[in-house]
Amino acid sequence: MKKVLSIVAIASLAIATVACGPSKADLEAKAKLQADSTAAAMAADSAKAATDAAAAQATADSVAKVAAEASAAAALVAHEDSVKKKLIKPTKK
Repeated sequence: MKKVLSIVAIASLAIATVACGPSKADLEAKAKLQADSTAAAMAADSAKAATDAAAAQATADSVAKVAAEASAAAALVAHEDSVKKKLIKPTKK
């Protein structure tokens, strides 16, 4: 009986030693997966930042265009009003 008990004890110790942690290949695979995930996240953040910057620039361009058109329209109205009130002479076309 002592032999059987000794064999069981040695087998359980061997199994416990082997099962205590992941293998070196598992650790390397986990580290590679984490590095790949980090790189993908950084690339996605970079792409989103570029898209956001382009959208902000497009909005700023649109606002500037509308402001320029409004300014030109206001200047034309003011000029026509001044001509109508005979404050200035009409421009030749």
